[in-house]
Amino acid sequence: MKLPPHNRIDPSRLVIKKSTLPGAGKGLFTRQPISRGELVVEYKGLITTWKKIKDSELFNPYVYYVNRNHVIDAMGDSEALGRYANDANGMTKVKGITNNAEYSMSARQVFIKATRNILPGEEILVAYGKEYWDVVKYNLALEEKNKKERLEVRSKRR
Repeated sequence: MKLPPHNRIDPSRLVIKKSTLPGAGKGLFTRQPISRGELVVEYKGLITTWKKIKDSELFNPYVYYVNRNHVIDAMGDSEALGRYANDANGMTKVKGITNNAEYSMSARQVFIKATRNILPGEEILVAYGKEYWDVVKYNLALEEKNKKERLEVRSKRR
C-alpha cells in the first residue's frame, strides 16, 4: 500500500466522545468529512511481543497483532486515537449502524482507512474480526462462571 502524504492524517479532525453503540464506552468521531480510501488514523501504542500479551493476567482489548514479534498494545495509551474506533458488528448491534472503515497495514504500521465517505459527526467504525469477539465472549462466560462459583462458596459459608 502506498501511503499518502503524512499530513493527510490529521488527528485534530477527530474527537473522542460517547459511542453510538450501547455499552461500547467511548468512540472515535470525525469533525470533518473523510473520503473513501483515505487514512483516518494510525493505530499506535507500545510495540511488544505476542508472548508478553499472552503471559499477561489481564484481557487487553487494545491489541493489534502484526506478527509474534510486533504487537501494538494501545491499552496504556489513552492518547492513541485508533483504540477508540469501535466495531458495529460487536456484542451490541444497532440497526442501521454499519462499519465504515477497515484496518490497513503498511510494513509494520497499521492504519484505519475509510471504506466509504464519512460525514462530520459520524463515528469511525471498523471490524475487529470474528476471533476478537470469540475471545470476548469466552472471557465473559468465564467471568460469569467465576462469579457464580464465588456466590455459591459464600452461600455455603452462611
